[in-house]
Amino acid sequence: MQPFELNKADVQRFRQALEADDATLLALVLEYHASEIAILFESLTQESRERIISILPADLASDIISEMDAEFHPEKLLGNLHPERRSEIFEEFDYDDAADIISQLPKDQQHEILQQLDQEDASNIRSLLKYEEDTAGGLMNTQVIKINSLLTKKDALDEIIRQSEEMEEFYTINVVDDFNVLKGIVSLKDIIKARNTVRISELIQPDFVYVKAETDQEEVARLISQYNLTSIPVVDDEMHLLGRITFDDVIDVMEEENTEDILKISGVSEDEQLAGNWKEAVKSRLPWLILNLGTAFLAASVIRYFDETIVQLGILAGYMTMIAGMGGNAATQSLAVTIRRISLTDLTDNQAYGTVLKEFTVGLINGASIGLIVFFFALFYDHNPLLGLVIFIAMTGNLIIAGVAGSSIPLLLKRVGIDPAIASSIIITTFTDVFGFTLLLGLASKLLL
Repeated sequence: MQPFELNKADVQRFRQALEADDATLLALVLEYHASEIAILFESLTQESRERIISILPADLASDIISEMDAEFHPEKLLGNLHPERRSEIFEEFDYDDAADIISQLPKDQQHEILQQLDQEDASNIRSLLKYEEDTAGGLMNTQVIKINSLLTKKDALDEIIRQSEEMEEFYTINVVDDFNVLKGIVSLKDIIKARNTVRISELIQPDFVYVKAETDQEEVARLISQYNLTSIPVVDDEMHLLGRITFDDVIDVMEEENTEDILKISGVSEDEQLAGNWKEAVKSRLPWLILNLGTAFLAASVIRYFDETIVQLGILAGYMTMIAGMGGNAATQSLAVTIRRISLTDLTDNQAYGTVLKEFTVGLINGASIGLIVFFFALFYDHNPLLGLVIFIAMTGNLIIAGVAGSSIPLLLKRVGIDPAIASSIIITTFTDVFGFTLLLGLASKLLL
């Protein structure tokens, strides 16, 4: 099965169906998967989305809304529905999805919705709303399969069957004591294969991975990826079982975190929505550009300091753009690799040192290679071997600085508790421009005048 891609034909079919009666529209919608409809929603008006949701079975409507990108505000779609219809859909949500959506609504509307829900559902959603959105507690689902360690195989299977009626799927069985303290996990396969007289306590895997409710979602994703888990239990400080996080939830987290890092490296605020309008884009980007302008004045001041050199050797102006451009590109390469390493694992001091040393070596080799090409260009085009030597040294030096700055700056920012993706790109651009211009113009002043 190929991944669904939005195309004009699908959008046109939906728009034509929206002009017909509800039966025709419903028949078309049922041809698509919930995730596909969520993508199609991006091309429809809010009014059209509300009409489609209003005619769908509540379970399908909840699946579609759960699949919608946060940028398209699924909470507004629900907020505009009739209260009874809204309650029907909320009752079909997994608790974690319901908490994510309801948290985006105004407090008075949150209270109204929770009042209309079943008491148990409302209680579970309220328990999730108290956790920060980007923590394990905010990510978990409180619906878990848990059995007492003292149960026999037969009793355990009966209990698993009873609890699974309320769940779409589950991957591991959590084992608790009489006080809901997590003792370990056991696979369904091990229970089925065991003798009927065996107690669950004999099948427990005591060495298991778990997270606390306050654990950051990035750490959760890292653990699930590292240990190839399908789900991970969430506990409190006393090891009471609170819920579980499944791998499909983590996929969304990883996509969100990667998008956030890419935007930060590019000098774009994480608050800017990818599908937002031009006003949001300007509001998000302008402050970073102003900050970048301030650092650009440093590079400009170097040029102004050597204005006599540039007047006498105007040919340097062309090579200055090469030095700055190559330094910026090399620094961005080093920065991207280093930030990715930081995001995947916490580097030890030796690993951090090795990262900087590697980028120094890469900068030296790449800088010398590029510098040699430009040396021969200056030699044959400008007929000036001394100029070529100046450019060779400046290019090599600037790419070394680019590699060292691109790797060491994010490591230093991480060490002092600052997100390295936020400020690194602006700082390293300043480094490469200032040092690159200083090397080129300073050497030219000494050797060519």
